[in-house]
Amino acid sequence: MNKVITQIDSRGVAQVTLNNPDKHNAFDDQMIIELTNAFNALAVNANVRIMLLKSEGKSFSAGADLNWMKRMANYSYQQNLNDAYALAAMLKALHQMPMPTIAKVQGAAFGGAVGLISCCDIAVSSFNASFALSEVKIGLVPSTISPYVIAAIGERHAKRYFMTAERFDANTAVQIDLVHEAVDEQLLDEKVEQLITAILCNGPEAVASAKQLVFAVRGKSIDSTLIEHTCKAIADIRVSAQGQEGLSAFLDKRKPNWLKD
Repeated sequence: MNKVITQIDSRGVAQVTLNNPDKHNAFDDQMIIELTNAFNALAVNANVRIMLLKSEGKSFSAGADLNWMKRMANYSYQQNLNDAYALAAMLKALHQMPMPTIAKVQGAAFGGAVGLISCCDIAVSSFNASFALSEVKIGLVPSTISPYVIAAIGERHAKRYFMTAERFDANTAVQIDLVHEAVDEQLLDEKVEQLITAILCNGPEAVASAKQLVFAVRGKSIDSTLIEHTCKAIADIRVSAQGQEGLSAFLDKRKPNWLKD
């Protein structure tokens, strides 16, 4: 059975679905490989404009699979290192996806699942979702996911939840910026569709460039190098075919060609 299913609709919206609901979509090495393959394939698909990460069943993902953990307990140091590298490669692939990524979260999202959510550009959850970075409860640490989680929620929140392993609710997840918005479960699909529609109204190349702009600018000093980069970025897109079309459509008070049908 495939533990990850990928579907692409006529709009160019790709759905990557965790598909192991009987085990609450818990992670194992097979799911990590399937996710990596899915992300890498979508990253080079020019027809994909948005990627939605979702899951089947009551839980988004309950963390590491028990049988996988049993196997890991007997791994050598090198085997553990290889296992960590595989997870790190999957997370990096998701984080660096060229198109916008949206996480749709329901139910439990524990451990590595918080890493998946943190890697996505936008995250929304139902009010019944719950979250935990519970690794220290079993004497481990959320190491591989830490760069993405810390970037999402900040250093102080990360220290608290890394060290306490407290379970927290959707309201807290919004407050600490793990998710952007929480809604009633019956409205979750509608909220995701609103986000997808908003993105699809925008210039496809501009959306991708806007995402890359954040990567290029974050954490940088505002010096001549950064200023030069940002000036070149806007000049490049202004003279591009899409930029010219967007400006012309705005001035002519008509819809740009990417909105046709």
